[in-house]
Amino acid sequence: MKNSHNKKRNIGIIYELLLRHVSDRLIEGRSEDAQTGLNIIENYFNENTEIYKEFRLFNALVKSTVSATSVAAAILTEAKGAARRCNFEKLDREKSLLIREINHGLNDNGFYYRRIPDYTTYATIQTLLNEWRRGDRSDLSKLVIYESKVVEWLLKEKKEESIDDHYDPNVDNLVVKILTEKFNKKYIDRLNEEQKDIIKSYVFSMNSDGGRSIKSKLALIKENTINQIDELKRTANSQVILEKIDEVRCNIQGIDLEIISDSTISRFLLMSKLKSELVE
Repeated sequence: MKNSHNKKRNIGIIYELLLRHVSDRLIEGRSEDAQTGLNIIENYFNENTEIYKEFRLFNALVKSTVSATSVAAAILTEAKGAARRCNFEKLDREKSLLIREINHGLNDNGFYYRRIPDYTTYATIQTLLNEWRRGDRSDLSKLVIYESKVVEWLLKEKKEESIDDHYDPNVDNLVVKILTEKFNKKYIDRLNEEQKDIIKSYVFSMNSDGGRSIKSKLALIKENTINQIDELKRTANSQVILEKIDEVRCNIQGIDLEIISDSTISRFLLMSKLKSELVE
């Protein structure tokens, strides 16, 4: 399955690849390229698209964990109905446009070659969704295999990695200091101090206090950025800036801090870069 699966039309894989593209470009200091990736995510993974509907269904099957086979079977039944209710022609058209935009808009020759954990599971879920939509034309023998694999996956406990998982009591503060210095040396010209602080807070806060610290930090960055934008609006003479500034402010104001994810952090790294440029 791994060799024949078309990952370009696998919505779960494409989403993960887009996130990795954005992260890579931010670390490289290529903020405009990172923003292009974020724009693609916002354009194609919003609630008005069929891609978003499939992604929600896909994500539910990837992230869910159940304790009984009967519950897993019930989830598959509901998922099958949802998959068949989608507008497949519109979904297929949206995926083609998405692939074209990735191929011609991202300028990333290595986009499809990034490693995706659990690739086989992602391929199985997407193939199962496709087979369900075929209805009476589906291959029953394949359906049995794919559904069995997804049931096994639903029954498997999903464990998110944390810093504690990699803690070694033999690694002392000196080692941590050396690693930190190496990181700062490598990215000193690519990330500003606030961006480094965002990344550090994200890693440790999500593990230590459930995200309360990082939420407070991001809320303050959001408020300060909006204040800087409002100040720019009062003083700017450029009509081009004035035409775009309200849209930028609205996008920043609309960022939800209830759930902090990698995508949220990527947006705030861009926001920090924007804020620093406004202050200069």
